[in-house]
Amino acid sequence: MQRSLIRMFRFLPLGALYGCMALVVPFYMLFAKGFRASYRFYRKRMGYGPVSSFFQVYANEFEFGKVVLDRFAAYAGKKFDMEVPRMDLFQELCAGEEGFVQLSSHVGNYEMVGYSLVSPKRINALVYGGETATVMQNRAVLFGATNVTMVPVSEDLSHIFALNNALADGEIASVPGDRVFGSQKTVRCPFFGEPAPFPAGPFTLAVQRNVPVLLVFVMKEGRRKYKVLLERLPEPGGATKQERIQALADAYASTLEAVVRRYPHQWYNFYDFWK
Repeated sequence: MQRSLIRMFRFLPLGALYGCMALVVPFYMLFAKGFRASYRFYRKRMGYGPVSSFFQVYANEFEFGKVVLDRFAAYAGKKFDMEVPRMDLFQELCAGEEGFVQLSSHVGNYEMVGYSLVSPKRINALVYGGETATVMQNRAVLFGATNVTMVPVSEDLSHIFALNNALADGEIASVPGDRVFGSQKTVRCPFFGEPAPFPAGPFTLAVQRNVPVLLVFVMKEGRRKYKVLLERLPEPGGATKQERIQALADAYASTLEAVVRRYPHQWYNFYDFWK
């Protein structure tokens, strides 16, 4: 199925497959386990009305479908425009000898920047290890051209040591900051009006290594255009390690909320985030 999709993208335009996706989404919504969680998000957190919230969920699912198709289009060799207004933040950190933590999230299409922009420092990207062979093989090919190395999440938590070693070597550790992987340790941060659990690992890693933290959000703004939002988190204050971890996590959660409010259909979170 996935190989066939890649072959289709070699001769079909993106718009045609987007159109097919628009027709499929309503049927998917009927059976999707995450529909209720998405609906509650738009109804309770974003403040939309009952009917409007339903259409917001549709728009969210449609955008998610498009970014998935974009990944397969990239596998097929299609190119996307990447606008990076504050590229100097990334370049400045790469010019230094120390490594840094690059925090992403499940908004927009973070993978696409790794397919398009070459990094002068090696990026060690934490990825879910349960993807299909087709996805992993195509990722490896595209990442290999942009200096990205995949670090699959492992049950023995060896991925943590791999990321720690990368930072010690002056490289980049790329980690999502809005999902709990491996370790179940969390830190609760204000998020859309109520404390929500965020993974402690990425923030603990940055504090323990005493390295900078750069936030990267890759947002879809057109059929073949993405905008890369970069923001460097300030050095966390606090007398204790836990206070510094909390300060970093709070800053990340605040920025993520601002991005989600700006792009309300591009946060792909299909479960109750506040449990």
